Amino acid sequence: MCGIVGAVSERDVQGILLEGLRRLEYRGYDSAGMAILSQDGTVNRVRELGKVAALAELIESAPPKGHVGIAHTRWATHGEPSRLNAHPHMSGDRLALVHNGIIENYQELRDELKSAGFEFTSQTDTEVVAHLIEQLYRATADLTSAVKQATGRLRGAYALAVVHADEPDRLIVCREGSPLVIGVGIGENFIASDQLALLPVTDRFMFLDEGDIADIRKDKITIWDRDDNVVDRPTSRFEHAADAADKGEYRHFMLKEIYEQPTVIKATMEGRITDTRVLEQALGTEAGKLLENVRHVQIIACGTSYHAGMVARYWIEDLAGVPCSVEVASEFRYRKHVIQPDTLFLCISQSGETADTLAALRQAKKAGFRAALAICNVAGSSLVRESDLVIMTQAGPEIGVASTKAFTTQLTALLLFSIALARHNGLSSEREAELVTAMRLLPGQVSAALALDKEIAELSREFMDKHHSLFLGRGTLFPVALEGALKLKEISYIHAEAYPAGELKHGPLALVDSEMPVVTVAPNNDMLEKLKSNLEEVRARGGQLFVFADGQSALKNEEGVHVVHIAEVHPVTAPIVYTIPLQLLSYHVAVLKGTDVDQPRNLAKSVTVE
Repeated sequence: MCGIVGAVSERDVQGILLEGLRRLEYRGYDSAGMAILSQDGTVNRVRELGKVAALAELIESAPPKGHVGIAHTRWATHGEPSRLNAHPHMSGDRLALVHNGIIENYQELRDELKSAGFEFTSQTDTEVVAHLIEQLYRATADLTSAVKQATGRLRGAYALAVVHADEPDRLIVCREGSPLVIGVGIGENFIASDQLALLPVTDRFMFLDEGDIADIRKDKITIWDRDDNVVDRPTSRFEHAADAADKGEYRHFMLKEIYEQPTVIKATMEGRITDTRVLEQALGTEAGKLLENVRHVQIIACGTSYHAGMVARYWIEDLAGVPCSVEVASEFRYRKHVIQPDTLFLCISQSGETADTLAALRQAKKAGFRAALAICNVAGSSLVRESDLVIMTQAGPEIGVASTKAFTTQLTALLLFSIALARHNGLSSEREAELVTAMRLLPGQVSAALALDKEIAELSREFMDKHHSLFLGRGTLFPVALEGALKLKEISYIHAEAYPAGELKHGPLALVDSEMPVVTVAPNNDMLEKLKSNLEEVRARGGQLFVFADGQSALKNEEGVHVVHIAEVHPVTAPIVYTIPLQLLSYHVAVLKGTDVDQPRNLAKSVTVE
C-alpha cells in the first residue's frame, strides 16, 4: 500500500518525482522520500516523516538535481513511521531502492546478511532487499543480473525500483504481486504504482506481468519475464482526463467523488443496455457461453467491495434463482473449499490489485471453477488481466481513501451482471425491460438524492459529540447499512456498527439510549412495515432515530425521530440510491469533527498487502 514513482530523463527529475508522490499519497502517508543520482556520481537521498508536503518543504531550499531518480510514499507495515524507516533505503552510499509490498522471509535474509557484515539502520523488510542486491552486485557488477538473482530469493509480494551510482543511466524495476506500470515518454521513461502519478508527463503506459523485470533507460525499455525471456508488453493510452486528479471547486476529493456518481453510474451503463435489455456481450465475447449453465456464484471481495457483493447476492438469487455465496477474500483463501459444479467465481476490487482478492482469484483458477469474472475500476490491473470476463466500472480515478463512486458503480455493474445471468435462467423479457428502465432512471435519482446535501449537513450536527452509532437496514438495504457504518467510522472515527433491523432484539437493543444515534434506511418495499416495528423498539428505549425514508412511507419528523425523505425508487435499484445520503452524512460529520477526510488515519487506498 505504498506508492512508488521513478524517472529516467534528459531533464532534472526532482519535480516529476514530487508531483508523482503527491498523486500517490492516497496509497500511504506515514513518510516520504526520494533518491536522485546526482551529476557528480553520488546518490542524493532525502527522507521525511509525515506527508509529501513535509518532504517538499524539506527540499525546497536545496532540491536534489539529477536525471535519474526514485521516490516513495509509505504506509507502514514493518517498523513504525519514522525517518529511519522511510524509503528509499540504501546499501552503502551507491545503491538505493524503493519497495511496495511485504517480504515474508526478510528475517531469514536479514540474519544471513548481518553475518556477511551488512549493517542495518531500519526495522523494515525493505532494507534487506537493498543489502541483498548490493551483495549480488559486488559479484556480478551488473545491476540487472543482481536484481534477477535477488528476486529468486524473495518470498512475498513486492514491486521494486533500484538505482546504482555505478550505472547512472538506468533504473531497474520488477513486480511480483504488487502493482507497477511503466510510463512511456519521448526521450524519457517513468515508473509508478499507478498511472495517475504520471499523467502530467505521459498518457502512454506499459503494464508489467507478474514476475517481470525491466531495465528502464531514457530511450529504451527492456523487459524479461519470469523465465528470463525478453518480451514485449503492449503500450496503451490512459482514457481519463488528467484533471480527474484535481479537487476543482470541491473542498475534498471525497465530496467531489460523491457528486460524480450520476455521471459515472451513467458511464458504467453506457454501451451495456438498450431501452429494454442488457447487452451481455459487453461482459466479454464469451459471456453468453460462460453464463449458460452457471449453477452457483461465489463472490469474493474485501471492505466496501464486500458490501457490494452482499447486495449482489440478493439480486442474483432473486432475479436469476441461482445460489450465491459471498465471502471476505482474506478468509476464503485460507480454508478448504467445497466447490459446487458450474460455479462462477466473481471477484470485486476497486484497484484490481487488492492482495487478498488477487490471491483468492489465483487459488480459484487452480481449483476448478467454471470461470472468473472481475468487477474492477482499473483497466490494466492484475485482476482484470487474470480474469476470464471483466466488467469495468468506469468510475475514473478515485482518490479519497473512503470509497464512494467505486461502490455505486460496482453495484451498477453487479446489477447488469445479475440481469444478464437471470436471462439465462428464465427472466422474462417484460421483467428485464422493467429492470432496465429502472436502471436508466438511476443517474437522475442519484442527482435528486444529492440535492438533499444541505439538509443532511444540518442533520450531521447531531453526531458531533457522539462516540457510537448504530445503522439498521433490511433485505438489500442491510449491506447498505453496513457500508454506511463503515464510512462513518473510516472518516469521522465514530464507532459504528450495522445490523439487520430484525436482529435488534437479539443484542444491539441493549446499547440503545439517548447517546446512541440509530441510522435507518427505509425504502418503500415489502419490508417497510417490519422495519417500522423495529424503529418503535428504538423509540421506546429513548433512542434518537435518523431515518432515510421513501416519501410514501408515512414516516415523519416527531420527538426523537428525524426523517429525510428520498424520492420513490424501484426496489431493485434502491440500494444504489440510498447509499448516497449515508455517504453525505459521513462526510459532513467528519468535516465537523475536523478529521482528515481524504486520508483518514491508519488507512490507505489500495490494500496491496495482507
